[in-house]
Formats: sequence, C-alpha cells, structure tokens
Amino acid sequence: MGPALLLALGLLAQSLGLSSGVPELQPSTLYPWRQAPAPSRVRRAWVIPPISVSENHKRLPYPLVQIRSDKQQLGSVIYSIQGPGVDEEPRNVFSIDKFTGRVFLNATLDREKTDRFRLRAFALDLGGSTLEDPTDLEIVVVDQNDNRPTFLQDVFTGHVLEGAVPGTFVTRAEATDADDPETDNAALRFSILEQGSPELFSIDEHTGEIRTVQVGLDREVVAVYNLTLQVADMSGDGLTATALAIISVDDINDNAPEFTKDEFFMEAAEAVSGVDVGRLEVEDRDLPGSPNWVARFTILEGDPDRQFAIRTDPKTNEGVLSVVKPLDYESHERYELRVSVQNEAPIQATTPRAQRGQTRVSVWVQDTNEAPVFPENPLRTSLAEGAPPGTSVVTFSARDPDTQQPQRISYSKDYDPEDWLQVDGATGRIQTQRVLSPASPFLKDGWYRAIILALDNAMPPSTATGTLSIEILEVNDHAPALAPPPLGSLCSQPDQGPGLILGATDEDLPPHGAPFHFQLSPRVPDLSRNWSLNQINVSHARLRLQHQVPEGLHRLSLLLRDSGQPPQQREQTLNVTVCSCGPDGSCLPGAAALQAGGAGISLGALVIVLASTVVLLLLVLLAALRMRLGRRSRDESLLHGLKDDLRDNILNYDEQGGGEEDQDAYDINQLRHPVEPRTTSRPLGRPPLRRDAPFSHVRQPHRALPSSPADIANFISDGLEAADSDPSVPPYDTALIYDYEGDGSVAGTLSSILSSLGDEDQDYDYLQDWGPRFARLADLYGHP
Repeated sequence: MGPALLLALGLLAQSLGLSSGVPELQPSTLYPWRQAPAPSRVRRAWVIPPISVSENHKRLPYPLVQIRSDKQQLGSVIYSIQGPGVDEEPRNVFSIDKFTGRVFLNATLDREKTDRFRLRAFALDLGGSTLEDPTDLEIVVVDQNDNRPTFLQDVFTGHVLEGAVPGTFVTRAEATDADDPETDNAALRFSILEQGSPELFSIDEHTGEIRTVQVGLDREVVAVYNLTLQVADMSGDGLTATALAIISVDDINDNAPEFTKDEFFMEAAEAVSGVDVGRLEVEDRDLPGSPNWVARFTILEGDPDRQFAIRTDPKTNEGVLSVVKPLDYESHERYELRVSVQNEAPIQATTPRAQRGQTRVSVWVQDTNEAPVFPENPLRTSLAEGAPPGTSVVTFSARDPDTQQPQRISYSKDYDPEDWLQVDGATGRIQTQRVLSPASPFLKDGWYRAIILALDNAMPPSTATGTLSIEILEVNDHAPALAPPPLGSLCSQPDQGPGLILGATDEDLPPHGAPFHFQLSPRVPDLSRNWSLNQINVSHARLRLQHQVPEGLHRLSLLLRDSGQPPQQREQTLNVTVCSCGPDGSCLPGAAALQAGGAGISLGALVIVLASTVVLLLLVLLAALRMRLGRRSRDESLLHGLKDDLRDNILNYDEQGGGEEDQDAYDINQLRHPVEPRTTSRPLGRPPLRRDAPFSHVRQPHRALPSSPADIANFISDGLEAADSDPSVPPYDTALIYDYEGDGSVAGTLSSILSSLGDEDQDYDYLQDWGPRFARLADLYGHP
C-alpha cells in the first residue's frame, strides 16, 4: 500500500465556494493518498488545509468535499470518517458516502458552541483491509454576526462631587458579544444616546469610561443625572443594545448656613437651670443630615459667666438656647448675646461668605420668688461629747436672694432623729436640749446629721433645705480599768512561771484610750522591791516577782493611766495568789489554799457579787413570807377552835438533822408573828448556843410589825440580822449535814425502795388521831 499524500486545499476550498456556502458548486475530489512524483526519492505528504463552512447554513444536507484513493478502481474502495460530529458528540453532524467518498453537512452549525471539527478519514478495500493510512480532515465553522452585544448590567451607577473639573472619572460601562472577537462581528463601540442638557458627561467608545466634560455640576440644582447608553458591534454599525447610567452628584459644603433673622427676643425665669429659653432658626442648602448641613452655634459675646448654652436640634437644625446656670434678676435683668453659626464640616474656600452668619439674641430675665439660700451647705461643726442641755451648737441662718422684695425667714427642723437639737425659729440659732447618748444608733463614725428648713413668707412661699453635720468630739472622761485576767497564779520563786498577764480597758475612744501605762502605786514604795511590772504592748503588761515572798494572797495597788489629753488615771487593787510551783511553772497540788480569793479580782467586783447575793436572798425571803402568810390564814380557818398548837416545831426533812427527837434544830419562835404570844413546849432553861456565837450575845426583843409597805424591807433586814446573831438557832448560811440523821426516831424508814415493798400492808387508820390535817389522808388511804 502506497503512502498517504495530503493535498493542500486552501485555494481549492475557496474556488469551490465552501466558505460562502454556495450549494450549486460541486465539491472537489481530493486524493489524500496520491503518491508523490516518481523521480523524487523522498516521500512527503501534502497538508490538507481546513475546510471552512459558514454557521447557520440552511440547505441541508450540504456537500462539503469528496475524498478518493488511487489504490483501487472506483467502486472497489469503501470510505469512512470518524470523530466529533460523526460518531462522537455532537453526533450525525457530518456523514460520508462510503462508495464515492463524498462528505456531507447534515445539521446547522453554531460557531459559538463549536468553532471547528477534527475528523479522520479511512480507505478500505472490499474485504475490509486498510488500503491507506488514516488522514486528518479539519472543518472550520465560519462566524456570522448572529449575536447582539450585551451590557453586563442593566443599570450602571456612579458618583461625582459637585463642582468637579472636566475629565473627572465617574464610572465605566461594560458589554460583551458572543461572536468571534477576531472579526468585526464582536468589534464593540459605546455611545451616549441621551443625557439631557447641557451635556456634562462623555463616554469613551472603546473602553466605556464615563467622565465629566465641563464644569457646572451643582447638587443643589441637579442631584442625579440619568444617561442612556448604547453599545453596537461591527465597529458601531452592527447590532446594538442599551443600558442606563445613574450618576449621583455628591454634596460638598459650598453653602454656608445663615440665620433667618438679624435679632431674636426671648424670656427666661430666674433661679432655675436646665431649661430651654428659645430657638434660633437657620437655613442651609446643603444635603440635610450631612456634616455640610449640620449647624454648630457659638456664643461670641454677652455671656461672661457661661450661663447659657446652645445645642443643635438634629431634626430641624435649629439652635436651642438654654440656661445652664441660674439667672438672678436682682443682678442682671437683660442679656445681649451675639451668636454665630457654622457647619460641622469646613466650608469650601470658593464658597461666598454668608450674609447672616451672626445674629443678636436678647434675653429678658423674669423676677420670681427665690428660695432662701444657706451660705454654707452642708454646714459642719463640732461639739464635745456629753454636752449639757442648752449648749450652743451653731447659728444656721439663710439669706433671701430677693433683695427687691424683703421677706421674713423662719427656721424649723426637718430631720432630728434623736430630738437632740432645738432651733430658734427667728434666728436659726441651734442648741442642745438634752444630753446625746454615745450609744445612739444615729451616730455614724462620730457624726450626727440633722436637716434644717428655711421658709420665707412670700406667696407662694419657698423653702430651702440645709444639712447640719455635727462631729461629736471624744472627751477623755474615763480612766482605764483592769480587765479580769485569766485564771492563774504567780510562783513564789521569781524565776519560775510566765508571770501574770494584766490587761486594761477604757470606755473612751481613740485617741483617749490605749496605749495604757501600768505602774505599781507610788504610794506603796515597798511594792517595787518585790514586784515588777513590764509593758508587753499597748494594752497589756506582765507582773512578776523580783524576790521570793510568802505564799498566799497578796494585795497590790496598781496605777493605770491612758494616753488622752489630759490623761486619766486610776489606782486599783489587785489580788494576787503566790504558790509553790513545780518545774513546769504550775502550782503544786494543795498549795496556796487562798486561791479561792481569786487572783486579779478587784474589790469592786467582790462588792458587786456580794450585793447581788443579798438582793437574791431578799427576794427569796419575800416570796417565802408571802406564802407563809397565805398558808397561815388557811390553817387558822382549819384549826379554828383548837386550844393547843399541834406541834411546836416544823420539821424540815430536807435538812436531815437529828430526826424527830432533834427539837432544837430551829426555834419556831423566830418564825411566829411578832405580836402573837409565845407558846413553846421547850423546857425551861438556857437554849443551846452555836459554836460560832459570840460571848456577848444578847437576845433580841420582840419587834413590832411594820405599819407601812415601805418599812417591809427594813423589817426583813432587821430580822435577818437577828437570826444570824442568835446563837440558839442555825444561821441562814449554815452547812447542812446529810451524813447523820439522828437516833431514837420512832418513825419508819423513808426509803422509796422499802416503802414500795410494804405499801399494801400499811395501816393508815392511826392518822385519824393526828388531828384534822391528817384526817383527810386517813380517809383516802385507811380501811373503809
């Protein structure tokens, strides 16, 4: 099989009219496998140029070309083609006559979808054997102007400052064309169809850039420009499309604000602040709400004390004049203010000067009744603690600002929680009316607070409130005292034990309290020879022995002094127990029995304890006496008519003395009514005396019953003293002996255990013989 020869078809395709799509012309016959001339020994192929066919061809099928092999006679070769458009997508676009080799176009082509097809041609014999090597066949789709240009946006927007110079870039219009960009079918040109008058903008026909062409942009005249744009292919002579360009003119501060009037008149009340007086109206042609439009006001003259202020209303752009400091009609009846206005943004240099950039504002002050004024509020003063009633504190007076309307001022209290102060209604002079307790809950950190009112007599009246703060000065009016020390003792050997820690307290507050100074009393010089007192800190000292002293209770006199000015001091007695100590510094067992005195307990504390005990005993005796008187009245009603007393003695079984035969335990006569005649079954003779009775004891005579309730306390006190000094009866504080119950008693045992064993066999009938008191018991427990 000979080599495949490729034939150049550039001129041949044009001569056949394939690119122009003329169907009358027959396709040429190609011999792609023809051999080269014989003399040449070099085998070379002819290159087949692309076959061009126009898109959108209407007459189908359309013959494109005929291929032929010179290996066999016509009719003995079978031709075929393969590739996109045949057996690959898009399928069935091209076909070939297998016997003649003619290639046909079977479908309309669209260059915008596929701009060329690359096919391969085959030549086979009738047996299916390959006669030639496959050859390439390229078909190029020729473009037609079948697509309009398209803008990328329906509306283009742009911004430009008013007053912009010519040539200022505004925005850019963009468009595309689907046709072949290498042909005039996609050669686009831009233009402005309409923009109104005057023509202030231009567009570059190649790039689509929109720029200003002349001065005259003024936002206050025209704020928005609408331009109609056009784009055309074929270099402006082909298909067209339109779009809209909206150009906004941005504002600049080329208009100064101006007042609407040359002078404004307003009125303001005196003695008030934070109120609006009036409004200053201005005009500005710039964009509302922008910094070029917002006004800023300045008071240039007429307000040296800065009593006025002007703020801008954000909605109306008006200046609101207000009073920030109270005005005084008596000192200034009228204010003449000069006010200027400017924009928030700086003005353009080329802007003409405003004709009404300043104005005058006249403010008339209205006279009103002003409240009294305290020159010093709050008023602070001080007073020593414990000041007696009638002590002058301070004069808290007010003045009336209404000098042209003289008025009378009266004073009163509004807040005085302790009712401690008294206010003179005419002068405001304040003094105390009682002593203020230091423990008052209304004293905060040493300060007392009261509120005073000052009221004028105008119609309507006005009231001023003044705060009075009184510092209660601490006075050093208490001397320090020993605080009860912990239980302890001092070793008789000076080098043993830690010593005794003494503390002190003071009712005064700092600086009249600690540090305290401890000292052995100078009145007793001998103390310093045996004792030493060393300061530990501001409130404690340590007591130690310097030499060995006898064991037992020792009374030391100490001198305590505080740090107040002037200092207060107190001499106080301290009871100290000295004992023998072991190696660890603690008292040995059984040593220093006098410790019961209580080391460190002062005489005053002992007196208080004893007094409390006496008062308690008196209360008990009063209760016992009252119960006895009530019981005796009941007994007299039960024993009425009896001639003899049932028993001479009351037996107290809780004492557990000598039993029933111990008839000398108490003298019943001491408990009888003083005016009743004494009857006793005691045998004649001198009654037995107590061991602690004095030899010079004299029996107390009978005492008369007190005539009034006020003398009962003295009567009881005298009775107690008589009982304590009577040697024939036990004292009230006698020790009760529980281990001996006497002998010879005819009564049975009172043991609860034994009584419970024989309770059923007990005979209670004998109680009938004991008198009316026990008859009821006999009825309850005796035999029926």
